[in-house]
Amino acid sequence: MTNPDNDRGSSPLRPNPVNNPSGPPPTPQIRISPRLGWIIGGVVVVGLIVSQSVRVIPAGFVGVVFSALSGVKPSPLEAGLHFVVPFVDQVTLYDARLQEVTLARETAQSDEGSIRARSKEGLDITADVTVQFRIDRNKAAILHKELGRNYINTVLRPQVRSKVRDSIGQFGAADLISNQRTQLETSITTELEKAFTRNNLVLDAILLRELKIPESVANAIEEKQTAEQQVAVETNRLRQSEISAQRAVVKAEGEAKAAVATAKGQAEALSLRGRALKENPQLIQLTVAERLAPGIQTVMLPSDGNFLLDLKSFGTQTLPKVAQTSATPTQPGN
Repeated sequence: MTNPDNDRGSSPLRPNPVNNPSGPPPTPQIRISPRLGWIIGGVVVVGLIVSQSVRVIPAGFVGVVFSALSGVKPSPLEAGLHFVVPFVDQVTLYDARLQEVTLARETAQSDEGSIRARSKEGLDITADVTVQFRIDRNKAAILHKELGRNYINTVLRPQVRSKVRDSIGQFGAADLISNQRTQLETSITTELEKAFTRNNLVLDAILLRELKIPESVANAIEEKQTAEQQVAVETNRLRQSEISAQRAVVKAEGEAKAAVATAKGQAEALSLRGRALKENPQLIQLTVAERLAPGIQTVMLPSDGNFLLDLKSFGTQTLPKVAQTSATPTQPGN
């Protein structure tokens, strides 16, 4: 009886791994049909075409389209999803948000840094400036065509330096650090707006961060300002003294006028009193009596007057009552 295992192991069509020193048989190769290959290739091509035809513009940016057939297209792409011609249109992104460029000492790179200029009298002035700007999004295609993406270094920085130097040259050093800083900013802004408009840029603000002049000049200006302040203080004191003197004069004049008025009143009173005494001679006697003894009600007048004056009745009557007595002299011995 034949052993099937021995027959299978000794079959000439199947090598025996034990008796075959070359190892296990090779793995059979997988064959891909041409139809499946065409399908896979088509999917890859379609995916590549779709990736090249879809462009997403981020928020705050605009996309400038350059066509290999017609050149730069005039209308930029706004934020969102857009379809372009694959392998023909190329999209370049431009930041349309507010940007700033600072020319200052702490940001110096190669030939960049603070702006050195000369004042009206020829003194060295160092200015640190920050420029805030944005591109004109409606003219982004023209900007791309004429300036390119490197417009900050090719146009913006040189223009800022030139206009700042020109404007500083119109002012004196003392004025720049005292009361004409705002006028300088206005002058720079006016000139830069013209230059930016020509290059399809929009100027938002020009900020003068710092203006420096030579230390010796700064000390001289400070001394001058100190002297002017002292003169102003002394002038104020002199004015106060003048005001005090004028106040004293006015007071003296008022007192003099009051004295004159008082004197006039007293003179008029004396005049009236004299007229009354002249018209009523008895008032003289009354006055004398009042001065001699204000408490006495009856006064004995000299014998040549030959009458007594009743003071109580004098105040209630126009003319005093006179009590005449005998004027016979007393005989001695009687």
